Amino acid sequence: MKVTRFADAKPYDAPNHYEMRALRLQGFQPGGPEHFWTGLSHFLPGGGAGPDASPLEKVYVVLTGEVTVRAAGEEVVLGPKDSCCIPGGEIREVKNLGNDVATMLVVMPYPENKA
Repeated sequence: MKVTRFADAKPYDAPNHYEMRALRLQGFQPGGPEHFWTGLSHFLPGGGAGPDASPLEKVYVVLTGEVTVRAAGEEVVLGPKDSCCIPGGEIREVKNLGNDVATMLVVMPYPENKA
């Protein structure tokens, strides 16, 4: 079992994200998951990501607040306990259009050249 205490979660920089702080909860460490990693993203009001795409699919689970996700010509507002899956290669954009911090769990497979 690999336990990461929230107090020990390490921050990381996510490319093309703004007004967002991210913590790695699991992955990229010995004894952790072998096929995926999980992160926790805190989007400040006005914060977001994209538009861009990665070759990897991703799952977003909103824990608090709301985020607007645009992908494949569709726009949806996700609130607490809502989730979505973005296929690999799909251009997506995430924005926190509200005045509260939005917190989102992110689950992604490792890139082929994981560090």
